[in-house]
Amino acid sequence: MSSSSSSRSPNTPVKASSSKSAGTRPFTPEQGSEDEEDDTLLAEDPLHSEPTERASSKRKQKATSNFATRFLSSPFSGSRPTTPNSPSRSSPRRRRVPNAGTDQYFSAAGESSLQDGKDANTLDWNVEGPGRRVGYDDLTAIDWIFEYAKERQRLRVLYSNAVGLLGYVRRLADASQIWLILMATGIATGAIAAGIDMASDWLGDLKTGYCHSVDGDGRFYLNKVFCCWGYDSMAQCHDWSPWSSAFGIHARAGSYIIEYIFFVIFSIAFAACASYLVKTFSIYAKQSGIPEIKTVLGGFVIRRFMGAWTLVVKSMGLCLAVASGMWLGKEGPLVHVACCCANLSMKLFENVDSNEARKREVLSAAAASGISVAFGSPIGGVLFSLEQLSYYFPDKTMWQSFVCAMVAAVTLQAFNPFRTGKLVLYQVTYHTGWHGFELVPFAILGVIGGLYGGLFIRLNMRIADWRRSQTNPFIKSPVLEVVAVALATSLVSFPIKFMRAQSSELVYNLFAECIDIVDDQLGLCKSGIANTGVIFLLFISAGLGFVFATITFGLYIPAGVLLPSMAVGALYGRAVGLIVEVWQREHPNWVAFANCEPDVPCVTPGTYAIIGAASALAGATRMTVSVVVIMFELTGALTYVLPIMIAVMISKWVGDAMGKRGIYESWIHFNQYPFLDNRDDGTMPDVPVSQIMTRFGDLVAITATGHTIRSLRDVLREHACRGFPVILDQDSALLLGYISRTELTFALSSATSSPRSLNPQTECHFTHQSLGDATMTLDLRPWMDQTPITLNSKSSLQLTATLFQRLGLRYVLFADNGVLAGLLTKKDVWYVLNEGEEGRVGTGAGVLREEAAGEQRGLLGDSEEEGDVGVRRGDRRGSVG
Repeated sequence: MSSSSSSRSPNTPVKASSSKSAGTRPFTPEQGSEDEEDDTLLAEDPLHSEPTERASSKRKQKATSNFATRFLSSPFSGSRPTTPNSPSRSSPRRRRVPNAGTDQYFSAAGESSLQDGKDANTLDWNVEGPGRRVGYDDLTAIDWIFEYAKERQRLRVLYSNAVGLLGYVRRLADASQIWLILMATGIATGAIAAGIDMASDWLGDLKTGYCHSVDGDGRFYLNKVFCCWGYDSMAQCHDWSPWSSAFGIHARAGSYIIEYIFFVIFSIAFAACASYLVKTFSIYAKQSGIPEIKTVLGGFVIRRFMGAWTLVVKSMGLCLAVASGMWLGKEGPLVHVACCCANLSMKLFENVDSNEARKREVLSAAAASGISVAFGSPIGGVLFSLEQLSYYFPDKTMWQSFVCAMVAAVTLQAFNPFRTGKLVLYQVTYHTGWHGFELVPFAILGVIGGLYGGLFIRLNMRIADWRRSQTNPFIKSPVLEVVAVALATSLVSFPIKFMRAQSSELVYNLFAECIDIVDDQLGLCKSGIANTGVIFLLFISAGLGFVFATITFGLYIPAGVLLPSMAVGALYGRAVGLIVEVWQREHPNWVAFANCEPDVPCVTPGTYAIIGAASALAGATRMTVSVVVIMFELTGALTYVLPIMIAVMISKWVGDAMGKRGIYESWIHFNQYPFLDNRDDGTMPDVPVSQIMTRFGDLVAITATGHTIRSLRDVLREHACRGFPVILDQDSALLLGYISRTELTFALSSATSSPRSLNPQTECHFTHQSLGDATMTLDLRPWMDQTPITLNSKSSLQLTATLFQRLGLRYVLFADNGVLAGLLTKKDVWYVLNEGEEGRVGTGAGVLREEAAGEQRGLLGDSEEEGDVGVRRGDRRGSVG
């Protein structure tokens, strides 16, 4: 929004680019008639006229109406009640001399708000208004205040015109649109989640074998569980055939090698296909999408991020990525899938789709449905959206999130993808409680979870930074990098039985009690000395899973971090549980175990697994309440809420000691998305905003008069600014308003096209011209924000940043006694709060002037050769984004 110039000092007055100077028009006979008209208008000033009726303090009686007049009156009759502020049709109107142009602006002032905001041919103008808007460019911020004001105006017009029975129907139809969108989103999310579950399970089992008809019931399209349905042990199932049996190899060594080879080949093939889909068809489908969703909900615009093609690629890629056996999850990406469904559903309803603020309320509710089907936790999904994602979450959005999450969960339950009645595979039930001495190992699990989260974030950010550096050999071949990671993961995972299993299956076996495990293929329920090897293998698997999850999150593949974190936490949690169980069994008479009953198991290792999973999830994401509720809904055991709360609390404390940002906030900061958290209580520089703002001498401002269409286009071509302050003239610099680049470009383009077809030399103005001819000049006041948020230049940075965070502002203008002093944008504030150095604060030029332009960051800024456009550091220079 600003442009720095080396030849202009900060004390030099602004030089607005203009090709013509404002001159005085010669006296004409018509000017005399205008003076007479002004005298007539002043003579008819209603403020100096006598009142027509005596003032009274008594309340006026309402007009009587019956049932027919209230409910059967036509909304198209045009009859409107007469109010003191709206003169009746029979009231005399002032007579004035017609003047081309002025009558077009001030006639039908009440109807101007109903006209299309993009129709440049309707010359409406609301005095002291925010101006008309065309839309928002890609990678820019929305105007929350304008969007909500537009919605209030729409409702006011709707309710004023909706009279009678048809009016009530119209109001009901308008109010029901949001609920139709939410129900459609919930149904679509539940159906897609069920399809992903079934497809990923079948593809994942395909790595180890296939189903065929031996006993007469097997089909190739069945996974291992459905193929062997009804058998207590896999050894009894003859319909499932490993790949070694398919090739007629029955030797132990030969079978192991063949199955190893097929496992690696299928893992690489699935991962490569998923990455290729993302790289070729929709780059927005990579990773989890939660950092970008959080940024979008904060008011940022990312075009095509939630489009139909992204939904298709994300869903197909998730099936392949989960089946590949890499350390990733589908829970985070399902939030992106749900938001895509909501975005497509909103396109059917213009009233919602055309308002960016309302769209973000719907997306907040849709995010809750994604977590609802991911964990089988509708309430946890609502709290996840509230605690982790949403920027603005009023009470109505909470109710909408609840409905959307419930519909999604009911839909998933109706599909019943696992044929067990469970929403997710790793839902378990516990039959025993916990004892007081177990609070100590629970607290230890909380410490381990905090350490895991802090180390995971630091290592993942180091790898992400290396991945974008020139030392990365895969910087131009992201698909090849995915293949390399998939190869390493499959080679290491197959020999270790805990890592060979699918993540959902692994988490279920770690959570479950031994009495509920029918076929203990992982050997978790061994007793005696055999537990020693299992404990060691659990810790080894947790360490390797930590490494692979750190490397995998950030690749060109749909990948979440929630389930891998839960798996790592469940592994070390189960190991700690087994240690405590062995300790209690070997020393039953110790004083700490005095409350244990002799014939009842005193320690349940599965509970340690779920508490470890909660601690790891809290350490990585820094979530608290939503994690506790999700784990409670997974187990259904109210008894274990207190231990989970203790572990989550300690995990967050330890994690915060290593860094305040969670994994999603760290990726937002790494991608340099201009997200200002309105719940951030961090410290900020105690300096006046005058040391941070872009000062008047460095701004490119536009004068109110003296411009032509051609000169304004020259300004747009010479300065890549997102908007321009409008001042009265070069000398006084009196602030009149602000016009963004999008609106100015659209207004100039519309004026020179049909039907107006103005000449490029046509004069343009931003103030009222009493002698101007609207057919021969271009009035840009309808496109200018005449009521921008302004502050005094002596204001503190704390106050300014609070306004940006709480109100979601795009920019703030600073004026002293009405004279423009400077400007500050959202991206400037983001930079100061996140990366500003104390030595650079106080330059008075937005502290961004020395940054090299063109450095690509963000979701699309990984490869400069691909032509992707990311959030650039140089674009922050005075731009309103």
